[in-house]
Amino acid sequence: MSKLWLAIIAQLIGSIIAFYQLQGWIIYEHKFLKSVWWVYFTSLFIAPLFFWSTRWSYEYFGAFWNMRLAGFGIGTIVFGIMAWIFIGEIPTLKTFICLLLAAAIILIQVTNL
Repeated sequence: MSKLWLAIIAQLIGSIIAFYQLQGWIIYEHKFLKSVWWVYFTSLFIAPLFFWSTRWSYEYFGAFWNMRLAGFGIGTIVFGIMAWIFIGEIPTLKTFICLLLAAAIILIQVTNL
């Protein structure tokens, strides 16, 4: 598997876990999810995923900016989809346009145009 795909998958999984880290207490209404211990626990998974994503991306592109911008786009799309599914926030036209721009950022970065 290409290092680019590994970087994208790690970024995607890290973004999903980060969503639960920050918005999990709204979805599940559990006291533990509001605690700093939840933040510490989930950080044990998120930090290595983002580290390896950055490393694999650097090994693939030879620069840091590509995954930094693609990671922003991936995180934005993951947040938009998960907020819609789990919290019920329906994207407005403005939000939909931002999600399309995030997709454009990802495509520009990973295709090396």
